[in-house]
Amino acid sequence: MEDGLFEWSDEARPATVGEGTLRLDMPLAARLRPRSLSEYIGQEHLLGSGCLLRRAIESDRFSSIILYGPPGTGKTSLAEIIANLSNSVFVRLSGVTSSVADIRREITAAVARRRSGGRRTILFVDEIHRFSRSQQDSLLPDVENGNVRLVGATTFNPQFHVVGALLSRSLVFELRPLAEAEVLRLIANALADERGFAGRNIELADEAAAFLAAVCEGDARRTLNALEIAVLTTPADPDGVVRVGVAAVEASVQRKMVSYGDDGHYDTASAFIKSMRGSDPDAALYYLALMLQAGEDIRFIARRIVIFASEDVGNADPRALSVAVDAMRAVEMIGLPEARIILSQAVTYCATAPKSNASFRAGELAAEDVEKKRVLPVPFALRDAHYKGAALLGHGTGYVNPHDTGGFADQEYLTVEKRYYEPGQIGYESKIRERVEYWRSLRQYRKEVAANG
Repeated sequence: MEDGLFEWSDEARPATVGEGTLRLDMPLAARLRPRSLSEYIGQEHLLGSGCLLRRAIESDRFSSIILYGPPGTGKTSLAEIIANLSNSVFVRLSGVTSSVADIRREITAAVARRRSGGRRTILFVDEIHRFSRSQQDSLLPDVENGNVRLVGATTFNPQFHVVGALLSRSLVFELRPLAEAEVLRLIANALADERGFAGRNIELADEAAAFLAAVCEGDARRTLNALEIAVLTTPADPDGVVRVGVAAVEASVQRKMVSYGDDGHYDTASAFIKSMRGSDPDAALYYLALMLQAGEDIRFIARRIVIFASEDVGNADPRALSVAVDAMRAVEMIGLPEARIILSQAVTYCATAPKSNASFRAGELAAEDVEKKRVLPVPFALRDAHYKGAALLGHGTGYVNPHDTGGFADQEYLTVEKRYYEPGQIGYESKIRERVEYWRSLRQYRKEVAANG
């Protein structure tokens, strides 16, 4: 049989009437949707031989699948292939535009379809994270009893955006951006496939293909859209050949807009901090640039640097906190675009500074003792003696001011012996360690003398 301009084999025919019709006025990315797993490019970690998702598809033994990953990684295409292989009707809903009424209508039709002919329905919900909790909950009974087989797609981590009850009934798979070699295969297929540019005299320079593979970041849709624009806007030479070079594809790729959503926000900020902690200024600068490109709040970035300077650099280089605080103030005064200069200075200083979290850990240990153990009484010598009657209570009695004894006074500051702060041996903290160990030795000597009479 023939649908429109292209002939479909029975194996390759899409499951939904109307969506299988191919027209030349459709975007190249839509025309080139893979019709089978053999045509699908990428996601070998999920679809390779013996992998769970491939086994689930080929055995046709699943009730619900959640696919998540960046745009253009093949989530919708994979859902359509699953429907074809399972001989199921493919019904598509949108998390943006569909309502509970739409869900109920499609489920009612799926129940009727199953009763009349036994054919099952795959309910594909694109951007399922946009469904409210009540909309997601409305899917549960029919997913559980098999009235529909749910395939949800989302660019957001479903652990945060899909209700737990639905997640517990689903197999969750993360799709990854295509590797550059896979993008090159995609481009080659577009030039050779009859649904693409086969039969047209087109020459794509190797450098142009490599540029697309690098700049489109594993997004198949973006790659094919740019390729199509480059081909259609390049005039043929006098000999009838359309020669597409680097300049044409560069002009066809619009300025990259990084939008990483909630998940990307936290993941990138985490990588930013961990790169500074790992003393890799180059990686830290990359994540800084990524956050700025995505429109991250510069005050958020500056605050993270200040926290890092105290938590991870600490007393190994006390100047780091001053640099970070000064940078935060300067960023608020200056704003973008010049704020990136200030942030870069603070990032490189903190990333290359000696690291110690000893003061942070000491604070955590002290807080844990206060929270979980008996509160220790303040020694009488340390209590406030500046009010009338304090002396009668013994407050302040016996206190020795360290300024009167050369900067150190050997007296009891805590009623039990505790060691929270253990300075490291890196940077300035090594000097602090020497002083702390000396003072502790003096206190220990006093205790030994007192014990021996």
